[in-house]
Amino acid sequence: MAFNFCLSLSAESDFDFHAGPLFDDFPLTLDIGHRTEILGPLFYHQQDNSEKTWALPPLFSDDVDPVVESREDDFLYPLLTYERFGTQHRWQLIQLFATSGGADPDNSIKGRVTIFPFYFQQRSTNPEKNYTALIPFYGHLKNRLLRDEIFFVMFPVYGESRKRDVVTDNYLYPFFHLRHGDGLHGWQFWPIIGAEHKIVTTSTNNFGDMEIVGGHDKYFFLWPVHFRQNNGIGTDNPEKIRTDWPLYNILRSPKRDSTSVLWPFFNWIDDREKKYREWEGPYPFVVVARGEGKTTTRVFPLFSRAHSDTFESDFYLWPLYKYNGLHSGALDRRRTRILLFLFQNTADKNKETGAEKRRIDLWPLFVYHRDFNGNNRLQVIAPVESMVPDNRGIERNWSPLWSVWRSENNVKTGASSQSLLWNFYRHEKTPETKKFSFMFGLFQYQADAEHKKFRLFFIPIVNSQKAK
Repeated sequence: MAFNFCLSLSAESDFDFHAGPLFDDFPLTLDIGHRTEILGPLFYHQQDNSEKTWALPPLFSDDVDPVVESREDDFLYPLLTYERFGTQHRWQLIQLFATSGGADPDNSIKGRVTIFPFYFQQRSTNPEKNYTALIPFYGHLKNRLLRDEIFFVMFPVYGESRKRDVVTDNYLYPFFHLRHGDGLHGWQFWPIIGAEHKIVTTSTNNFGDMEIVGGHDKYFFLWPVHFRQNNGIGTDNPEKIRTDWPLYNILRSPKRDSTSVLWPFFNWIDDREKKYREWEGPYPFVVVARGEGKTTTRVFPLFSRAHSDTFESDFYLWPLYKYNGLHSGALDRRRTRILLFLFQNTADKNKETGAEKRRIDLWPLFVYHRDFNGNNRLQVIAPVESMVPDNRGIERNWSPLWSVWRSENNVKTGASSQSLLWNFYRHEKTPETKKFSFMFGLFQYQADAEHKKFRLFFIPIVNSQKAK
């Protein structure tokens, strides 16, 4: 009743109603739409173009965009989440229990259930894609765990995996395996001894052209002490590797030579393909590289300067100061960090248009964004955003709780807004209007080209109209 009374009072005086942080409704500054907030950060509803969001931070949020057929629901994010994009959907609980499904490129429909790391199941309208696995007892997997297929019985007693044409049979994993494939066979009794041989074969690439697949000979004894490998046999870059760890490691090939003594501490590299030479000793503390492809001088943690045609990486008194640059095509990215996450300044520049996007973080005090159009947003108090930048789940469910100050400016429309303590104080401005409210709306001011209005304790005090 009190809320209806306030709305009727607002309507009678033709005055927008504001009572932040108890209740506030206002247009978006940076996009087309509006936002309603109730009880400070504890409830909000937002319409942003075609996207609709409502939330009870941090308990729940629902985000729907029918134009792109997407939906995201969060329950105590990231504890329990639901995502849908088109026909693809996924539920997950602390990344251990998950269900997912949707259409595959062949138009078959599949559904997955995972209780990691014990149970994996998939059902599809294409029966060839079905599988079930109950670890460690028995199961069959397809396109999971970095393998095309996996079959096991009482793992690690027996397991078979396939990746492309290579099949590996494991007995008492990881101690003994047999491996075979296209021109390949091998075995190992780890960590005592193992060997693998592959002849030169051919395959058809994605363009329908035949290409050579190099052969190899690999052997180890008392892993990881003694290795001998001949890789790339039959190609234009065959390489030989000889290792007796930790005494030495030697690699020789037409494109690259490297020698390590007391690996990984003392290393020498001659990379003829990338056109640089590098000396490391003791690694990673002292590194010197010179050449067209790479120039580095590092004395860790005092200083480091490294650069090539496309990247830069510098630090002084690490982690006190760190700089990274990437120059590729039309993109020019520069990032400066002080004490890792304490201060970050990231700028992305379009070299063709000159437009620049920037983000500045001072943890945990604030985060500032400016997009390529010049629109900018400042949030004061940001304890998590600096470490997981541009995380929509954090922004929907957690950022409202600690955003004590929000400021936004739209360069194109000339609109701006500022909010303190969840609209306890709020100021909005456009080229045509000005609005101000303070302390639960007890002090309110609105002005446009024709009117000026002032309300004190919800009582209209001034309601003037410009003379015509």
